Amino acid sequence: MKKIIITIFALLFATASYSIEKPTFSAGLSVAGGVFEADGASEKNADATKTASEDDAEALYGIGSIFLEAKFNDKFILGVDYVPHSLDTETTERTEDSTTGKGAQTNTVQIDFEDYTTIYAAVFLNENVYAKAGYVQVEAITNESLGTGGAYGNETFDGYTLGLGYNRDLDNGAFIRLEGNYTEFDGVTSTNTADTTKSITVDGITGYGAKISVGKNF
Repeated sequence: MKKIIITIFALLFATASYSIEKPTFSAGLSVAGGVFEADGASEKNADATKTASEDDAEALYGIGSIFLEAKFNDKFILGVDYVPHSLDTETTERTEDSTTGKGAQTNTVQIDFEDYTTIYAAVFLNENVYAKAGYVQVEAITNESLGTGGAYGNETFDGYTLGLGYNRDLDNGAFIRLEGNYTEFDGVTSTNTADTTKSITVDGITGYGAKISVGKNF
């Protein structure tokens, strides 16, 4: 994945004008919505046998963010986008038969996604249409109650995003944008803090969404 990101950024730089002028800066707000899909979440013992079936999960999302950008030659953009609030999942509950003779055990899990940050580059293909690529990172804060005891620690998801958008300049240096994007996060494995023979693996997370942004040059 890192090679893909490096290649995309290199292409964006190559597309930009060879004569870099003094940049203009802008800031703004965005609202985004779409769907995230988690692929192949499963719990395993140390011998790699599954103790829980491999499941796919899907959830709608809606987030607001702030962004800062530097624009070069009215064509090439470098920026950072930050979500200042958490994205919380619903609580999932599952009851399983205990192997300790204590009867059925109920497990509940809820996750807060925090510090969702995107560092991106974009290039205008014509006066209004632009293509974008970026590196994304988000912290997954797990809030679980396991009937068998223990817990799974917080994890950081890394990934990339690709987007295609339309920008329209307004009066007084303001602008509005509409963008469609695709995001993919790498998979992670988390080990149970009370039983290191158990771990949970998420093969990966993909997202499809749309974003509307309003900003101003200064």
